[in-house]
Amino acid sequence: MDAAAFERWLKSTMGLDASSVGPGVVERAVAGRMRATAIAGMDAYWRRLLSHPLEQQELIEAVVVPETWFFRGVEAFDALARAFAPLRGDESRTLRLLSLPCSTGEEPYTLAMALLDAGWAPQRIRIDAFDISERALSKAAHAAYGANSFRGRDLAYRERHFRALGHGRWQLSEQARGCVRFHRANVLDIDFLPAQSTYDAVFCRNLLIYFDQDTQVRTVGVLARALAEDGLLFVGAAETGLLLSLGYASAQIPMASAFRRQRSTPAALTPVPEPWRAPALAPLRAARPRPATPLARRAPAATAVAAAPNAPEASLEQARRLADNGAFQQAADICEAHLRAHGPSAEALYLTGLIHGATGEDARAEDAFRKALYLQPDHTESLMHLALLLDAKGDAAGARLMRQRASRHRGRSG
Repeated sequence: MDAAAFERWLKSTMGLDASSVGPGVVERAVAGRMRATAIAGMDAYWRRLLSHPLEQQELIEAVVVPETWFFRGVEAFDALARAFAPLRGDESRTLRLLSLPCSTGEEPYTLAMALLDAGWAPQRIRIDAFDISERALSKAAHAAYGANSFRGRDLAYRERHFRALGHGRWQLSEQARGCVRFHRANVLDIDFLPAQSTYDAVFCRNLLIYFDQDTQVRTVGVLARALAEDGLLFVGAAETGLLLSLGYASAQIPMASAFRRQRSTPAALTPVPEPWRAPALAPLRAARPRPATPLARRAPAATAVAAAPNAPEASLEQARRLADNGAFQQAADICEAHLRAHGPSAEALYLTGLIHGATGEDARAEDAFRKALYLQPDHTESLMHLALLLDAKGDAAGARLMRQRASRHRGRSG
């Protein structure tokens, strides 16, 4: 018995591609659980794992290391509030949102705070939040947070929605907590949502990057069934290329990584015969709360724009806005002008790669991402997009290497 058996079990249970979390992570988690249970050999621990559901949950908890905070990627929450502002005046309309994985609750609670601040009545906000980790959900249900959950300079929302508990801890308001319902579930179980569940927006950010290609496609299929016809799907920046490859269309909201379904369902998302079903999970028994950057699909060319500004950051931002609106050629021209004027940079080459990828020029996209990584080997977004390209052309080993590098650099920056 070796670590590979546990990696296969984790993949079949929760879809985890062990290479995406970095070398040795699963082996260290198994070793830690062996110490905790006073079991000396891997064979003996394997038998315990298969026969004890609680130990299965403990191993999952040891591998899943959540990294989250309030208003992480604030552009997505601003985009959500703007997108549904026209519905706010219809008092019969309830906004239904889905957050998964929700971890310790920062994301779904941010959704609630953003909509409350935008003028939505709390009784018209319904947020379902799912996660596989019972420990994380228990923390989410208590809704008391320390300094690590509050990052960035703008913390005005904390004064509006939290009360100080002392010792650096803050308690979320009852109003915001009442908008969210937590559930323990595995996204890979095709029946984890009720049959008629449709959501106006789904937040599934930075989950797909931990899956292999087949599991990514299967998961996006589950999300597609949960999303309302005109709903918005928010993913992580490194996952935008995957959504485009599966036929989703950018919502053309700069920096939000938001997508809409095409009118016709892509072939990759059609139901799979005899779908695989993840093992059933027990209901959540958490403590009850106390009462109290995306690129668009090809579109008609936008109107002409002025020459790229002299400031490097300004020209790249202009190129990104054009790409978000489907004006890929103009965006590519600005990137090229930027590189001529200011010399090569990882950000400019990364954006160039995104543009080439969005127009189907995979070889040029790969070349741009590799150049970006030559200049900045820890450029995580380039690593993840390059991994997607390598997966698409059948280079599974190369894709795995890119994901391992990205995981190592994320761990160092965290």
